[in-house]
Amino acid sequence: MPPPPKPLHLTTAASLHQTLTSFLVVAFHTILYERGLYPPSTFLLTRAYNFPVRQNRHPKVCRWILDAVAAIQAEMVKSTVSRIVFVIYSEQGEVMERFVFDVERFPVVPEKERLTEFVREGGEGEDRLKGTGVSAVDVEEQLRAAVRKLAYCGGKLGELPEGCTYTVVVELKDGVEPPIGHPQPWIPSEPSLQTGKKGDSERIGSDLGGVKTVPVRAVEAGEFILESWIEEGKSKIDYDT
Repeated sequence: MPPPPKPLHLTTAASLHQTLTSFLVVAFHTILYERGLYPPSTFLLTRAYNFPVRQNRHPKVCRWILDAVAAIQAEMVKSTVSRIVFVIYSEQGEVMERFVFDVERFPVVPEKERLTEFVREGGEGEDRLKGTGVSAVDVEEQLRAAVRKLAYCGGKLGELPEGCTYTVVVELKDGVEPPIGHPQPWIPSEPSLQTGKKGDSERIGSDLGGVKTVPVRAVEAGEFILESWIEEGKSKIDYDT
């Protein structure tokens, strides 16, 4: 029997981003299934992080998710992303639920250095530890726990109304210019999902924060720090009651 492969180590920005985007693909498929946005018969049972998960089998759905995640990765490389949000709307366009993935604490690394190993300061001189990282096995254990929590979210959140739709929103860090250019994968979100300045005060979109929050999982492994939670909007609470 050959020796087991050496565990990967998340020592570069590129490895962090790849781990994140792989997780988002699994997370988005899981949300689609658990929130009943497509019939259960359109999903296949597969495994990720050594955990059974559902994956939609329609080619256009799979392509949409892959394209969305690729666009997210392009912004992550620029270190401009604060939060990644999977938003579910009612048929009337009301925000029902927001699945939030906070990447604010990911390291800011120049794009040209995304393959350069991190240098962690452990003190002075010889105490500097170059190229330290966290085993991907450790990260995957925590990501498996996050996927498990997402897979069980349906029982806590209740049913959604018929005809719901969804999209992915990227919230940018303060002072960052929006990704405008050609081709243009992103468009401005609704004002209710935006923050901004109005005079000397900060304007918070009416659909941000929700009226009820359900924690999912905080993943902290070296430089990979990801927090996630679910926000239920007023329209969702009104529907449930």
